Amino acid sequence: MKKDILEIRWHGRGGQGAITAAKIVANAAFASGFKGAVMTPTFGTERRGAAVFTSLKISKEKIYDLSPITTPDMIIVLDHTLLEEVDVAAGLKDDGLVVLNGAKSPEEYDFKGRKVAVCDVTRHAVQAGLPPGIVNSGIIGAFSKATGLVEIDVLLEAIQKEFNGKRPELNAKAAQLAYDNTAVGGSK
Repeated sequence: MKKDILEIRWHGRGGQGAITAAKIVANAAFASGFKGAVMTPTFGTERRGAAVFTSLKISKEKIYDLSPITTPDMIIVLDHTLLEEVDVAAGLKDDGLVVLNGAKSPEEYDFKGRKVAVCDVTRHAVQAGLPPGIVNSGIIGAFSKATGLVEIDVLLEAIQKEFNGKRPELNAKAAQLAYDNTAVGGSK
C-alpha cells in the first residue's frame, strides 16, 4: 500500500449506488478500527446510466490527502458492461485487485494477470428480493470476500443502518449472498 493508504476506485453507472456503496464501506472501515476512511465522490454531468466513479481511501492512520485516486490498489466495478466503455483498470497497480459484478469466472477476464474477484451480484440481488439493477449492497459482500479488510458482519450492520426504512434486510441478504458466491482468482 502506498504510504499505508489503500486506494480504492469504484466504477458504476449513475443510479447504481457506487457512491453509497463506498460510503458504507468507509463507515464500516472506520467502525473496524481504521482511523482514516475518506470517500471522495466525483460529480459532473452524470445522469442515470452514465459511467461514474468515486474514490475511497482507507488507512490505519488519519488521511489528509483528499486528491483523486490515479493509481488505485483496487478497482470495484458494479457493472461488467463498463469494461467495453471505460478503461476501469487505468492506473491500477500491477499487484492490484479487481472486484467485478459479472457472470464469468475470474480467469475469463483480461486484467493482465492481476487478482480478480467475480460475483454475479445482479443475480444474487434479485434472488435476495431487490429490484433488478440494485447492486450496491451486493458488491459490498463481494468486496468483503475478496479483500478481508472489513468483516462481513460489520458490513452487514453498516448496510442495515444505511438502508434503514428501505428494505435493509433485503440489502443485507444481497451482500451475504454475494459474499458467499464470490470467486477469487487471477485474470489471463
